[in-house]
Amino acid sequence: MRLAFMGSPDFAVPALEALHAAGHEIAAVYCQPPKPAHRGRRETTCPVHRAAEALALPVRTPARLRGNAAECAAFAALGLDAAVVAAYGLILPAPMLAAPRRGCLNIHASLLPRWRGAAPIQAAILAGDDRTGVTIMRMDEGLDTGPMLLAEAVPIGPETTATALHDRLAALGARLILRALAEDPPAVPQPTEGVTYAPKLTREDGRIDWTRDASAIDRQVRALNPWPGTFCRHGDETLKVLEAAPLAERTGAPPGTVLDREGRVACGAGTALRLLRLQRPGRAAQEIGAFLRGYPLVPGDRLA
Repeated sequence: MRLAFMGSPDFAVPALEALHAAGHEIAAVYCQPPKPAHRGRRETTCPVHRAAEALALPVRTPARLRGNAAECAAFAALGLDAAVVAAYGLILPAPMLAAPRRGCLNIHASLLPRWRGAAPIQAAILAGDDRTGVTIMRMDEGLDTGPMLLAEAVPIGPETTATALHDRLAALGARLILRALAEDPPAVPQPTEGVTYAPKLTREDGRIDWTRDASAIDRQVRALNPWPGTFCRHGDETLKVLEAAPLAERTGAPPGTVLDREGRVACGAGTALRLLRLQRPGRAAQEIGAFLRGYPLVPGDRLA
């Protein structure tokens, strides 16, 4: 089948590689333009760009598509059977959505209509959902509103991290898009009930509010690492909280109070959380024991 692939981050790479390995003809790969990154702010290509180059596939990196008549015309001229879209990062205008014979098929990392939007993996963990999954949908002009072709669920356990869930859903998305192209299942409209949205994350989403209960803070830590990361303040220093665990015991201490020299901290509603791995600015991440041997975090201190 003659395809275009449109994606940018690591999540999209397994699908691109699976489509190529399955023998589909990939006429063009679209991804975000190179951006300054790392020390020296040198131009850096995205993961899909690098994967496409490794497969010797042609890459296009338009900065915008809306109002870009030349790019829309070039896309239509590819004569596509379908376009596969996975976390591309640009909104496709109507002429591009209509150009492929079987439309533009999106690999979305949730069980639609729950968690439409930019950060569905993190949103599912933050909300305490016990499952999520991947939906293959035919795109329309709305935000993740198109009809569904296939969906498959995966469980979210009490220790599931965003990193682990990301990798599992990326592999599942690669498998499901191959099925969708091979089987051409009928499109089913999304339910009108149960619609939720997962907005784009910001750094401020990672700030820990110790007045929340320990389970909510634990979900925040698991959902938002590695980015934007969860953090708190101790005096003038910002501490990254990379791993934590809610505790069964109750406490009457004010939220944010350090309870002992083992990393236990009071949270809201009388709950407590144990810090397991922390990082200071410019330092390596450390397990709590090693961290406390070199950092003055003592019982009675308050984290903010």
